[in-house]
Amino acid sequence: MKKKSLVYLFALAATLGSSCKKDFLNQVPDDRITIDQVFQRREYSEDYLTNIYNYVPNDAYRNKTPWDGCSDDADVTYDRPDQGYDTYPMNLGNWNAASNYFNYWKTFYQGIRSATYFMNRIGENQEILALPNGEALIRQYSAEARFLRAFFYYNLIRQYGPVILLEDTPISGDLAPTDEELQKPRNSFDECVDYIVTELDEAAKDLPKHFTSQNELDYGRATQAVCMALKSRVLLLAASPLYNGNSEYAGFVNLDGKQLINQQVSIDKWKSAATAAKYVIDNFNFSLYKKNNEGGNFDPYLSCRDVFLDPWNSEIIFSRNANNLSAWERSISPRLCNGYSAIGVTQSLVDEFEMANGKGIHEAGSGYSESGFTTTETEYTLANTHNMYVGREPRFYVNVSYNGSPWINTSEGVKVIQTYFSGNSGKKGTWDFSRTGYIARKNLHPNSNPRLSQYVARPYVIMRYAEILLNYVEALNESDPGNPDIKFYLDMIRERAGLPGVAAGLSQTEMRNKIHHERRVELCLENMRYFDTRRWKIAEQTDGGPFYGMNVDAGTRVTDLAFYQRTVFERRVFLKAYYFFPIPQSELDRDRNLVQNPGW
Repeated sequence: MKKKSLVYLFALAATLGSSCKKDFLNQVPDDRITIDQVFQRREYSEDYLTNIYNYVPNDAYRNKTPWDGCSDDADVTYDRPDQGYDTYPMNLGNWNAASNYFNYWKTFYQGIRSATYFMNRIGENQEILALPNGEALIRQYSAEARFLRAFFYYNLIRQYGPVILLEDTPISGDLAPTDEELQKPRNSFDECVDYIVTELDEAAKDLPKHFTSQNELDYGRATQAVCMALKSRVLLLAASPLYNGNSEYAGFVNLDGKQLINQQVSIDKWKSAATAAKYVIDNFNFSLYKKNNEGGNFDPYLSCRDVFLDPWNSEIIFSRNANNLSAWERSISPRLCNGYSAIGVTQSLVDEFEMANGKGIHEAGSGYSESGFTTTETEYTLANTHNMYVGREPRFYVNVSYNGSPWINTSEGVKVIQTYFSGNSGKKGTWDFSRTGYIARKNLHPNSNPRLSQYVARPYVIMRYAEILLNYVEALNESDPGNPDIKFYLDMIRERAGLPGVAAGLSQTEMRNKIHHERRVELCLENMRYFDTRRWKIAEQTDGGPFYGMNVDAGTRVTDLAFYQRTVFERRVFLKAYYFFPIPQSELDRDRNLVQNPGW
């Protein structure tokens, strides 16, 4: 969507518009506009809506968001919380409700308020209403704001648990901090979910079906498909063990005793999640992105890599056009290319990738070896590559840069990444090294070159079809184990990755483990793993204790065996309280009826 310099003025106007006196607004200089004027002109109203989209998280630059660096998939190198790198103290357990780390509570409620204010006033715009399709356009714009409001609530509940649902009339901005109107209790988690789902269903009625139904300049705006995909996410979250009959939260109540997390396990919640995902599968003509190589043959590596690089392909559901992918690309580039090596992949994630034959590294017949080096090149590896990195599935090479791997950009020749101690991207004498000996590679364009400050602009993918398939098979396995759709759609994802399907006749538990594994690998480094381990209630096992990588304090050459030793780079702390972020202390100070999350 178009950007205007007035956009941030509109955000300010939205905050002031319902609370400032007219005599104050009349003092605004002649070259400024008032909030009333915003809803008299089509251009200004559209700019206001654009500004609401700006509240959609710009999570492309993962160094300063917690979702990857606080998961068991990755590590943010820097121990510099004064510069916003707060994952380090969080992983060590050094934080509390007053730390204010990654405080998105305020941000999302600002987005909610802006969306509500827009919905209340967009119908006043006579310039839009005078158009032949004016009324339909008003309904569409209102539906977009409704979707965005629901999206912001979803982001709140996955981080903080049950939150406060605000009414459709924004609270006045000039109330005293002690005003009773501000003293609001939390709604239950189920109430939050029901509200979000209802809002998404309502919004979808007045939106284009799919981005292919939009003008190209409107790509990235809400559609029916986006609403229904988010509905799938929300219902899967609600069906998961953290929220579905979690007896550990029996004492999680409001001041009046209202239960905030339900205490009865419901299979129907899994059924609803499965139904929602299947609706997206059946009604929007998405497909897994597939790409052929230069010989015209299907290439799993290019398919899994370029699904993020080829804008608005058959798999993309929702993307953010304005983003900071260039910062992400530089942060995951090795130092030899003037990058920062800032996102280290953990040994745990490296071990999760299968071998090319579809077997896990610990399965009999996998062919996995942790000794010796290759003497010849293979399709993905150079000579002198350690055997633990040889013969792995294509997604491993899409997602991970390892010691001895070729750099993705070959415009200046083949460059070999060296993460051992004295290597060109190693620890010796620098901040810019990976503490694990591995560097994230996902969503890095082969034509980008940080050394020349050249980056390939493209949308940042927020939701894609592979996630919907994984949502469906997970919910179906919990509600209808043995249903043939489970294996069919799970195998579809594996086939795109160049792997054989899962064995037939698996038990519900065996299939659950396969689904969890596939979800981790397929969606790794996409801000998903952090929330998955929490909603599954396994984060106490996955996110605490010793974390391993290679021995980055050793090595003078690529084939130095001292480097290839599993070494603890960090001992992380995960307490039960960490399943939810703490509500910021400043919010509790303002709202006497707002109870804190358990353990904080």
